[in-house]
Amino acid sequence: MTSRVLLFIFALLFSSAVQAGDAVQTYAAEGEALLKGLPDSVRGLLDYAVSQAGVAYRRGGASPEAGFDCSGFVRYVFDHVEGLSLPHSSKAMSLIGNRIKLAELKPGDLVFFRIMRHGISHVGIYLGDNRFIHAASTRTGSVVISDLAESYWARRLTLARRIVLPAEISSNIPE
Repeated sequence: MTSRVLLFIFALLFSSAVQAGDAVQTYAAEGEALLKGLPDSVRGLLDYAVSQAGVAYRRGGASPEAGFDCSGFVRYVFDHVEGLSLPHSSKAMSLIGNRIKLAELKPGDLVFFRIMRHGISHVGIYLGDNRFIHAASTRTGSVVISDLAESYWARRLTLARRIVLPAEISSNIPE
C-alpha cells in the first residue's frame, strides 16, 4: 500500500477512536446523573458495558479478545456482570424480556433495530439521555456510544425490551 492509503486508513481509525472516546468521556461526565436512583445491578451493567467501548467489531465475535458483534457484545455484558445467558442473536434477544414502549426506556433496556429488510438485525444497551452502546458494524469498527436521535438509528429503531436482572429479583424478595 502506498503511504497515502495508509495515512487515509489511519485517519479513519483515529476519527472513529476520537468519536468513541468523546462519547465515553461525555457519558462518564454525565453518567452519575443518568444513573442516579438506579439499582446497583443496572449501574454495574452499564459501567461494564461502557468499559468495553473501543473493542473491535468482529462478525460472530463474543469476547473482548476476539472482538464483538452486536448480540455478542450484549450477551457478554449480561453474562459477565449478571451471569445471565442471553442468546447470540439479536432476533432471538428481541423475543425475551418485557416489551416496553420507546417512551418508557430506562438505562439497561435493550434497543432493537431493523437494519436489514427482514426483521430485527441489531441490538444495543440503552444508557439514558437518548444514548445507547453497541458493537457497531464495520462502519465504525468497534463498540461505540451512539445517539438514538441520529437519523440513521431513529429510522431503524423498532423495539425495546426490559430484561429483569437476577439481582433485582432477589432484592425484591421479602425476608
